[in-house]
Amino acid sequence: MSNILRRGRLQSTPDEDIMKFTSSMKSDKWIFDADIMVDFAHTIMLKEQGIIDEHDCSSILKGLIRIREEGIEQLDHSYEDIHISLESKLIDIVGEEVGGRMHSGRSRNDEVATCIRLTLREEMIALMEELNLLRRTLCSVAADNIETLMPGFTHLQHAQPTTLAHHLVAHMDALGRDVERLKDAYSRVNLSPLGAAAFASTGFNINRERTMKLLGFDGLVENSMDAVSSRDFLIECTAMLANIMINLSKMAEELVIWSTAEFAFIELDDRYASTSSIMPQKKNPDTAELLRGKAGVVAGSLMALITTCKALPLSYNRDLQEATPNMWNALETTRSSVRMMDGMMRTMKINREIMALKSVIGFTTATELADTIVRATGIPFRTAHQIVGILSRREGDINLQQIDSVADKILGIKLSSKGLTEELVGEALDPICNIKKRNVIGGPAFEEMEKAIIRRKDNIKHTEEEIRVLKNKSESSLNMLMELVKQYIAKA
Repeated sequence: MSNILRRGRLQSTPDEDIMKFTSSMKSDKWIFDADIMVDFAHTIMLKEQGIIDEHDCSSILKGLIRIREEGIEQLDHSYEDIHISLESKLIDIVGEEVGGRMHSGRSRNDEVATCIRLTLREEMIALMEELNLLRRTLCSVAADNIETLMPGFTHLQHAQPTTLAHHLVAHMDALGRDVERLKDAYSRVNLSPLGAAAFASTGFNINRERTMKLLGFDGLVENSMDAVSSRDFLIECTAMLANIMINLSKMAEELVIWSTAEFAFIELDDRYASTSSIMPQKKNPDTAELLRGKAGVVAGSLMALITTCKALPLSYNRDLQEATPNMWNALETTRSSVRMMDGMMRTMKINREIMALKSVIGFTTATELADTIVRATGIPFRTAHQIVGILSRREGDINLQQIDSVADKILGIKLSSKGLTEELVGEALDPICNIKKRNVIGGPAFEEMEKAIIRRKDNIKHTEEEIRVLKNKSESSLNMLMELVKQYIAKA
């Protein structure tokens, strides 16, 4: 099959090494189906505008159906991209007199931009659905662990008592913001560049709004130069993927740490672990470690994408061919990472007794003791902070007598004389009492966490419905396009 692009201006054919260097066929697998849908819409629009006749329209659509059914494997991968390979295959099927008309009023520049956006919007919907599944899993695990005590950490040091539910809801909320960002970006992705042609639009009487509607886009990337050259939507989405991976890496790091003998908070299911080739006793949290590492890969993809797009003059430049694979790789990595995290969270064994025992190690109730002293005696918090800080140096249990001794040295008074009692001290040092007192919105108190989880469930349900609307609109538009294709073919 001759190269349909190299019969005019160019007189020599690139060798195999050059073709491998310049070809995008490897990553174009992502946009194969989108490319055919774009061809369907463009061909029907050409017929409706009187640019091609009904016979040619029907023949082109039949050829495209055949190519779609045969799959990308049947295309000639020696071409520089999927667009020319697909068009060449079409011409091979229906002849150049017919197939050569499909590209009227169009360039690969607007074609590829449209294919990328069409594919990306479907991937964004799938990713949002997977994130919501993970959020539901976290919600379920949190609901089962509202009263599961654990130490909260700052600087990875025991800080204050909290609950596993409180901890998991924090991760859930971060992922919720990731979903919101993706929803917001969807409106900027779901715009049609088709009809911009090379960059200056076309002299053919095309209808850009018609192809926009046929493909289910919400609007146009209006300026034809911007339409073919802008890849800011790729940078935006890949930045969101990097942020998702940062959030997942935090969770993965905790799973790795929590599964150590030193912590022993959780045990990962065997499916997500590996063993050693030399140490038979080992159970290594490989899936979590790999997820943690893949966060760096996605961050690298973002930097590669940004650097590729930096300082490109308007309008289209072939550099952009190197930009898109970074986003596809980041997307594939992120989606699989979300699924892995969901599986690990659903199947992990939680060692509640160990968590509870360690919730008081390191004098985690010190803050509440200082707060209790302030409320009972009226002394400044900073003074109470000093008293409790001195007490924290000591070994063993803390009691009212010890507090009075330190206070007497600092203030010259005993705090028991100002209303502090042994009962109040005991409550302050009890991790459960600590948590129950923290009943402000967002705190770990049991009743507050029950309300918080209900709010998250409602939010997830609402978000799922919003995503369902986006998905139904996209699928409905493409289904209607396919019905139109069948109608044109049936007329022939």
